[in-house]
Amino acid sequence: MADGPDIHRTPPAALAAGFDAPERGAWLALVERTLKGAPLASLTRHSLEGLAIEPLYAAAAAPALALAEPGWDVRIPVRSADPADANTEALEALEQGGRSLMIVVDPTGKNGVAIGSADDLVRVLDGVLLDAAAVALDAKFLGARAADWLGAAAKGAPAAQLSLHLDPLSALAEAGASPGPIEAHLIACASVGARLADPYPRASLFLASGRVAHEAGAGEAAEVALAAASALAYAKALARAGLSVADAFDRIVLGLSVDADAFLGIAKLRAARRVWARLATACGAAPVARIEARSSARMLTRADPWTNMIRLTAAAFAGAVGGADALALGAFTDALGAPTPFARRQSRNIQLVLSEEANLGRVVDPGAGSGYVEALTDEIARAAWADLQRIEAAGGVIRALEDGLVADIVQSARQELQRRIKAREVKLLGVTDFPAEGGRPPETAAPPSGAASAPDPRLPGPDGRCPQLTPISLEALA
Repeated sequence: MADGPDIHRTPPAALAAGFDAPERGAWLALVERTLKGAPLASLTRHSLEGLAIEPLYAAAAAPALALAEPGWDVRIPVRSADPADANTEALEALEQGGRSLMIVVDPTGKNGVAIGSADDLVRVLDGVLLDAAAVALDAKFLGARAADWLGAAAKGAPAAQLSLHLDPLSALAEAGASPGPIEAHLIACASVGARLADPYPRASLFLASGRVAHEAGAGEAAEVALAAASALAYAKALARAGLSVADAFDRIVLGLSVDADAFLGIAKLRAARRVWARLATACGAAPVARIEARSSARMLTRADPWTNMIRLTAAAFAGAVGGADALALGAFTDALGAPTPFARRQSRNIQLVLSEEANLGRVVDPGAGSGYVEALTDEIARAAWADLQRIEAAGGVIRALEDGLVADIVQSARQELQRRIKAREVKLLGVTDFPAEGGRPPETAAPPSGAASAPDPRLPGPDGRCPQLTPISLEALA
């Protein structure tokens, strides 16, 4: 049998051969006839924050972004209330293509695994090789305790890939209050992180997330700005706990959302890398960001949950092309109830198909050089940097949360989003457009039950308070 072609020597195909070279003037002439007197500006759209999205862009030079390696970590959320069921869920996820786990900790069992002790977490992770599969936590104000539990579960194995995901600022913003001073929670988390940094050199410590702003209705720039401001606060806390500034930044992961607007999602993740590079470089740290992207919960609908599969696929595409290092997708039934094994498999397989069949994991920064993507990236990065400067000028992220600056930025975008949905400028498939008629709804799992006895996360002193960033549903705004 003859040898196949040498892909390293085969010249690229001339896909444009036989076509005239594109000429902007000809395109403009055609558009003017189509618009029948309407101005070209009528084709320009704007993001929630007023950033222009033009109808046509010229090719752009690809800037030198500080990017990770191609491919991403398929991160599987584990949320079954019972620790034994959660263990089964975790092992199934890893056996069927998942590369890491995200353990959602909730001692009540209502919104995550009923974990209240190190023994409970060990039960969930029984059979999981922590030096082969990364494990991330989502534990809100129990973050410091859960980090110690995970450190104990790893049994001092230095190769363990732990993502402690300490993030008390997101917990404060979502709840509107902290059990004790938020500064005390920040200090406690930094102390635990600094203590676990040496025995686990591959562990990331803090998750600097802007997702709480996104879920409350914020635009792209505000989400990136909140993540960057949180990263700065967490780096300072780790430095006070004994880490060098460079090591502190190296132990922080950025947390962002991706939704059904794939191109805005791609640009947002790329913009976050630019903001991180500028911030970290100014602080004497490495410019390469690590990003964990999670699918938006606000985009999911109850009226036609089957269409959520399309939304999750678009979100996964945005995360993959935008350069997320880890990507966690919710289930298409999340707006209805707890996911079944079928729903979990669909979310897992969306990522596997994009990676293994669409080969999105083989290319670094596929959007580079696209005039559209580069322009949006630049606009979001500049707007996010301006918001970051506002937050820092107000006294830092804690003060900006407490005084309502962040809430005001989010509220402005949320009101504009609601206006667009009601005006049908934003269309929701299966809700405002092509609403479902009858049909069989997907199955959901039985409501979670069971709770665990857990330590009180309260710390001495008065509670921290801020305007609550309450999650929204786009469907409910229609």
